[in-house]
Amino acid sequence: MNRRLAQGFRGAERGEPRPPVRAVVALGANLGDRAATLRTAVAEIARLPLTADVRAADVIESVAIKPEGPDASAPAYLNTVALVTTRLAPSVLLSYLHAIEARHGRERTERWGDRTLDLDLIAYGDARSDTPELRLPHPRAAERDFVLAPWLALDPDAELPGAGRVDELLRRLRSAS
Repeated sequence: MNRRLAQGFRGAERGEPRPPVRAVVALGANLGDRAATLRTAVAEIARLPLTADVRAADVIESVAIKPEGPDASAPAYLNTVALVTTRLAPSVLLSYLHAIEARHGRERTERWGDRTLDLDLIAYGDARSDTPELRLPHPRAAERDFVLAPWLALDPDAELPGAGRVDELLRRLRSAS
């Protein structure tokens, strides 16, 4: 078993399974058969080890966001959010999400470029991380209607750690635009 995967089983050797945590995963695609890709990705997340109770919100369409801002000339995104109950460590979950992206042809050649699939770990319980490999909660989640709206649809009481209630974040974001 590789070292990163072994971290997901921390405590298991002492008979102490990692307690389940609710993670929030944002999904987006703007190339190819976007809807089919998102459906397949949700199913793949549901098949991850030590993972259960995966629920995805209805898909919404959004304009592509580029480093310069919204770009209506780029292919539009389909987006959703999945709530995932998992006992995987956050770094291990992120590794699995990157593997799913790669299976769907994700290429990391341009920051915020068009993509077949984008999977972002938005939150992992109340965990905080600020390393180059893993930033939790996701640093731009509170600025993204296409993350907040589907998340709120799944969980009206959702909170983004360190930022507040998702309904309030979404209300402020929409009133500012």
